Amino acid sequence: MRKGIHPEYRLVVFRDRAADHAFLTRSTMTGEKTVEWEDGNTYPVVDVEISNVSHPFYTGTARVLDTAGRVERFERRYGKQG
Repeated sequence: MRKGIHPEYRLVVFRDRAADHAFLTRSTMTGEKTVEWEDGNTYPVVDVEISNVSHPFYTGTARVLDTAGRVERFERRYGKQG
């Protein structure tokens, strides 16, 4: 790899505000804020809207929408325009 063209890869805390959950991982993202982690070190923190803890797919609360037949039902009800 070429030197000096890649962003710094470091430990960053990602904090899910919706679920009040945080996790420490490596990333190239930067944050203006910092937080003291469980190990006593201070890391940059990036606030995220959603993570695996709050996403409906991972929590099992995802709704399955029945979209099959909606167009056909609309066309039967109101007829084709055209």
